[in-house]
Amino acid sequence: MSDQNDHSGIAALTICEALLLAMNDHKLLPEQEIIGVLRDSAAAHENGIGSENEMQTHRAVAALINRIIDGGNSVRRP
Repeated sequence: MSDQNDHSGIAALTICEALLLAMNDHKLLPEQEIIGVLRDSAAAHENGIGSENEMQTHRAVAALINRIIDGGNSVRRP
């Protein structure tokens, strides 16, 4: 992956996490819904299809999303 793609991916992840936090802070989505969105996203990649290279990418993306869930990055927890 090129540096430009890396930078774009990091920017997109940061923006999405900020949006999830804002939605939770403003009571637009409760924590469980946010976790559900993340779990659905991880599952989509866990069940992804394609070449071996694409499958490795899907697995890596799913693992990253699951680390975000485990770390609580997208919800403010006391």
